[in-house]
Amino acid sequence: MSKTNIPSLESLLHQDLDYICDNLQEEFGRMAGKNLLITGGAGFLGYYLVHAVLHFNKYAGREQPIGVTVWDSFIRGEPAWLTGLQGTPHLTVARQDLIEPLPQPMPDFQWIIHAAGIASPPFYRKYPLKTIDANINGLRNLLEYSVAQSEKGKAVEGFLFYSSSEIYGDPSPDFIPTPEHYRGLVSCTGPRACYDESKRFGETLCVVFAQQHGIPTKIARPFNNYGPGLKITDKRVISDFAREVFAGRDLVMYSDGKPTRTFCYSADSITGYYKVLVKGHPGEPYNVGTETPEISMAELAQKIITTAGELFGYTGKLVRKPNPEADYLVDNPNRRCPNIDKSRAHLGYNPSIHVDEGLRRSLIWYHHNQEAEEA
Repeated sequence: MSKTNIPSLESLLHQDLDYICDNLQEEFGRMAGKNLLITGGAGFLGYYLVHAVLHFNKYAGREQPIGVTVWDSFIRGEPAWLTGLQGTPHLTVARQDLIEPLPQPMPDFQWIIHAAGIASPPFYRKYPLKTIDANINGLRNLLEYSVAQSEKGKAVEGFLFYSSSEIYGDPSPDFIPTPEHYRGLVSCTGPRACYDESKRFGETLCVVFAQQHGIPTKIARPFNNYGPGLKITDKRVISDFAREVFAGRDLVMYSDGKPTRTFCYSADSITGYYKVLVKGHPGEPYNVGTETPEISMAELAQKIITTAGELFGYTGKLVRKPNPEADYLVDNPNRRCPNIDKSRAHLGYNPSIHVDEGLRRSLIWYHHNQEAEEA
């Protein structure tokens, strides 16, 4: 493929991280000088969760940096971007499986983000029990730690649990866009149940610990996030399409292409998650995503074909084939679109990066990250 003048990886990251930090001046200001634990920090969302704080430390928080500790089991490998940060001031990275008891003695953390888990359908179906354990037992361990901290007079100031828009299941048309008070239409026995139901029960734990122990738990429900950090081997739709683009192959779709989604670029979603952590009301869930445009999988594929053509001279087309995994689309929602009125009102959340621009930036990132460990 021929290539236009592709921006460098450094310029892309600087653009996104400036955007995140500009939108989080108040939130990072409240976290300044304190310690943050990010579990599952080697994953997709960890990429900008970690980089954003380090960017703040470098440019705005030099006098009161945020201490960042990343824990991960590295079940899907340790990414090169994280090993490349070794030696960065105020960053600690350790192998820690949240299914196991917490290490002792535990450091004092004022802020906790529990993002440890498996979110890609092929992988959570491969590791169903580990998926359940991370979302329930790992979460419980951290909540009990938070109670113990309160009893010692070292209260955790904010605790974020990553839930999922999957907890809504396949919403009825009356509840699209889907608000947080919708109770969901979810199978507890289907092929996605290990993920969906453990996220639902994780939310219950967060509510109970907020009510019974005063732990400032906040719940984020991501809606189809994508962007830098989502490995090309992840097996979610955008990373799969990117893999085909850079292999010079046609895009393969294993469905009729009719299900619709709204897609939220990671710079917007990470902004939302830190706002939930700092400003969210204890024990309450918040949708993090974008309301428009809601596009079909076929439209998504065409946008990627068009953008890859403009950037790289890609000439592939969309082809459809039967899905080799019979259960892959069972319980797959036909539509997924959030109502983010509550996030706007409580948090000041206002995502602004359009999907066309987000896909352009994502393909530039994949251009610089065409190789990733298979899991």
